[in-house]
Amino acid sequence: MRFLGFVCLGILWILATLHQVKSHGNHPFSKIAIRKTTFALNKHANVKASPSVLGLKGENTEWVTLEYSSPDPSSDDWIGVFSPANFSSSTCPVENPRVYPPLLCSAPIKFLFANYTNANYKTTGRGLLKLQLINQRADFSFALFSGGLSKPKVVAISNRVTFANPDAPLYPRLAQGKNWNEMTVTWTSGYGIDEAEPLVAWSQNGKDLMQSPAGTLTFDRNSMCGAPARTEGWRDPGFIHTSFLKELWPNQEYTYKLGHKLNNGTYIWSSTYKFKASPYPGQNSLQRVVIFGDMGKDEADGSNEYNNFQRGSLNTTRQLIEDLKNIDIVFHIGDICYANGYLSQWDQFTAQIGPIASTVPYMIASGNHERDWPGSGSFYDTMDSGGECGVVAQNMFYVPAENREKFWYATDYGMFRFCVANTELDWREGTEQYKFIEHCLSSVDRQKQPWLIFLAHRVLGYSSCTFYAEQGSSSEPMGRESLQSLWQKYKVDLAIYGHVHSYERTCPIYQNICTNEKKHYYKGPLNGTIHVVAGGGGASLSPFISLQTKWSIFRDYDYGFVKLTAFDHSNLLFEYKKSSDGKVYDSFRISRDYRDILACAVDSCPRTTLAS
Repeated sequence: MRFLGFVCLGILWILATLHQVKSHGNHPFSKIAIRKTTFALNKHANVKASPSVLGLKGENTEWVTLEYSSPDPSSDDWIGVFSPANFSSSTCPVENPRVYPPLLCSAPIKFLFANYTNANYKTTGRGLLKLQLINQRADFSFALFSGGLSKPKVVAISNRVTFANPDAPLYPRLAQGKNWNEMTVTWTSGYGIDEAEPLVAWSQNGKDLMQSPAGTLTFDRNSMCGAPARTEGWRDPGFIHTSFLKELWPNQEYTYKLGHKLNNGTYIWSSTYKFKASPYPGQNSLQRVVIFGDMGKDEADGSNEYNNFQRGSLNTTRQLIEDLKNIDIVFHIGDICYANGYLSQWDQFTAQIGPIASTVPYMIASGNHERDWPGSGSFYDTMDSGGECGVVAQNMFYVPAENREKFWYATDYGMFRFCVANTELDWREGTEQYKFIEHCLSSVDRQKQPWLIFLAHRVLGYSSCTFYAEQGSSSEPMGRESLQSLWQKYKVDLAIYGHVHSYERTCPIYQNICTNEKKHYYKGPLNGTIHVVAGGGGASLSPFISLQTKWSIFRDYDYGFVKLTAFDHSNLLFEYKKSSDGKVYDSFRISRDYRDILACAVDSCPRTTLAS
């Protein structure tokens, strides 16, 4: 009972603080009447979770059955999920010894109404729910609330549920290294370097097994810039390991597994995974790239969570998994999981994309919901990261940047060169990032890598979204003004953005003028850059203005993603697919020779001289 009392005090505290947190979208806890919340543990109410031990066969995701009862059932009763299970003061850091009750360690992960799958709950007072849990290095408990959201009362708390090995190596994320023949593997575990040595065992076609060591990173509460990441949203991230698999043969298949050598000499191993090594830069082979932004995460069990507005997330994930054999690399260009300072969501996101990120490189860019925080050096002075200020994203995912805090980078994939910018740091002319962008665009050999792609989170080019129009613009202020001369000078084929939660494609364009009137087949020089908004990965959709601009060729107010297929050095296929069915709803082809790239367009060649 003493444990339950501490838990209830903790729950009351978090309900009292959640209303202070602003979120992007409708916060499911926002309707709770915080001041009316009471503790009403009822000995006749009950919550039982089974099984109590998960992952006995090595599973990282399991379904838990909740059986619960209440002597006074109501259609407003709901179940909250909490982890770690022990919310008592003994596990909470003391920030002010005079404050009582103490701060709660972590926020609830999600909730479901008690009658979600129990139509007769109000009559019988009995219910049953199935909830999906992932291994997150801690145990779980479940609380039954009565009184609805307007007058919530804690009625009962369940037994604890845990995974057999909560420290197990989990959720591998592949990413390209700084060299073309290098693949990085990042994963999460509960093993610190004092307990075990992290490593990856890998081989080509199951022969000549090799072992590569991994580096280990983590961060603490003091690394966060503000609430809720520093307070009720904080959750121990465990340990994040990255190994570098080097001197890979191009396009060859490799198997790998994550491991930890314990101090007693025994090994803990993950499942075995496969990936295909990247092609040599300029290699002429079939190469397929998927690009989207703003996907976030969602719950397969139908529960409500911190940011309950990423409704298309699971559909996008499912489509990519189903078509994975036809995908070589993925770019998720910002607004990764919308944790917004609730760190438990990062584990859940890496579990959701696990089948994808463990098989093909999963490259990310920084968005406002990863980086922005007042006084932290972000270009935008918003609180969109929930106090994370880039720290979580920079540790959870590897990118081949010279400095992961800056998070801009160049990466080659066969015939593609990708220049990935960070719109949350200053990109304007004269800045360090501007110099990086120009170097990335200018240093590519277009005879070998003809397809030059610029990627960024915020729209620096063109968009018909209403919130830009309300600002009297069609992009981020100063974005196009600063960068369009570079796109034109170095003949960037495509500039693709997220941030706007919908799809839109422009004509090839320069200085607001279409440079090519074709819509679905471009032969020869483009003479401008095609700008694409692909932010419909899963977050709630962004509306368009009613005015149809001349440069906007196709719009779609729906969830979807972009796929690029390079058949050779002369032919590229662009496709926009909906997440709901995976079918193509917009497409075009580019067909050209190397001389078409060399051809001069407006402002793309040096001015003539007397010598010429």
